[in-house]
Amino acid sequence: MSFVISVFNVGFVNNILEIWVKAWCFAFIVAFPTIFTISPIVHKLVNVVLDEESHGN
Repeated sequence: MSFVISVFNVGFVNNILEIWVKAWCFAFIVAFPTIFTISPIVHKLVNVVLDEESHGN
């Protein structure tokens, strides 16, 4: 997906692979800690919602 977005933004230029790898690395550096931090919170919220639904029936 990051490759498609890179091509969309800059086109098929000579150094598209370099641009793509830089974009992918930056996205990974941001995404991994974000997911690692947010995932437990989302998991707890889902459990709360599902628990409320099962008690509501």
